[in-house]
Amino acid sequence: MSQTAVAAPSPLRFERWAPPLFGGLLLLLLAGRLLGFTDVAPIQTFAIIFTAIVVEALPFVLLGAFAAALIEVYVSDRLLGKITQLPTFLQLPAAALGGFAFPVCECGSVPVARRLIKRGMHPGAGVVFMLASPVFNPIVLLSTWVAYSTRGLGTQMVIGRATLGLVTALAAGWALGAEGAQELLRSKEEASGTEHEQGVGASAKRRVFIEHLSGDFFFMGKFLLAGAALAAGFQTMLPQSLISGVARTAVIGTLALMTIAFLSSLCSEADAFVAVSFTQFPLGSQLAFLVFGPVLDLKLVFLYSAAFRKRFVLSLAAVVVPTVLAGSLVAEVFLR
Repeated sequence: MSQTAVAAPSPLRFERWAPPLFGGLLLLLLAGRLLGFTDVAPIQTFAIIFTAIVVEALPFVLLGAFAAALIEVYVSDRLLGKITQLPTFLQLPAAALGGFAFPVCECGSVPVARRLIKRGMHPGAGVVFMLASPVFNPIVLLSTWVAYSTRGLGTQMVIGRATLGLVTALAAGWALGAEGAQELLRSKEEASGTEHEQGVGASAKRRVFIEHLSGDFFFMGKFLLAGAALAAGFQTMLPQSLISGVARTAVIGTLALMTIAFLSSLCSEADAFVAVSFTQFPLGSQLAFLVFGPVLDLKLVFLYSAAFRKRFVLSLAAVVVPTVLAGSLVAEVFLR
């Protein structure tokens, strides 16, 4: 076989300004330290929380980008295509567990799910894979365990995240997959260059691998910095009495963290280190943050809109929001 389909990397726009951004933040922290600004209590608190989240999460972002690039270039999605040979009622749970064999983040799962549906996978199974793979990704589960092991809750949160993530993915796949592929997918073809044929030469694959690795790392790193800044600012600037009041009300606290997860658009490989920093909120609310973000956030709205019809996002939200909210409230009873 002389050729294979290799997804082309997205334009590396973030490479142009991500290194200066990383360097600028480090210089800003250093300058603040030298000038004594970090001695001011709020700034010191912000710097400590922000730095701790970034330092702990960045290795997992790099590891996730490495795994995604490795799979994108060297592993064919024909492995997942075998799921189409199963009976329909088995395709949904099999697709959910496909995240172990095909561990991609939420950004990478969207185009993969689209390709699989177009190749004959049941639409519901494609949706299930798309929503479950960012949770069943071994790197995501490992990062969740590492983040919460300091509180002695690593195993419980991993089980809770995997369980609620599976339930949410199956519910969405069952509800949205009732439509056929033609009704679910956009009729217009994807933009040229999103997938093309490339030779399997070792040098060509290495080049594409490096481009994917660097592009994904800087793309996810940008959202990590934004999410870490949002979490640190949230805990530094808002009065603790207000945060405690919101956190004490289970439903409002959970909806608040789900909103933060939607806006921060964190990568699932790093979101656990942000979630664990919200110590004022109950564990059930933190679990909702971990499950809701990889399923529906601001960046995913644009990705979903590019792959699926317009009503897909609203239909997905109608299923996911109440499912995650109810599941997190039930989980709180066991996690407490």
